[in-house]
Amino acid sequence: MRSTRAASAIERLNNRTESREYSMLRTSDERFILTRRVAGQPLEKLNEAMELDEFVAFVNAQGPQKPRRVSKLDVQFEKNMRNKKEETPPEGGAQ
Repeated sequence: MRSTRAASAIERLNNRTESREYSMLRTSDERFILTRRVAGQPLEKLNEAMELDEFVAFVNAQGPQKPRRVSKLDVQFEKNMRNKKEETPPEGGAQ
């Protein structure tokens, strides 16, 4: 089903925002619209109809973002890569 990726993106967005105020509309031509419902206000459309990939990217960019998890191994790898770049002699140097 095409809308599974879109529904999963909406679910992730709702989990990040603490309130379940986001949902989606699916048009007859298989495009998607992100909507937001706040108590006491009418339904708000946050975008024009979009294709699936474009919609998922749009939804993922909304709301607060989860910080990227970084392990000790990731930190050490990046440190080693920086050290390796510093040790590499410039190209065209003495042979």
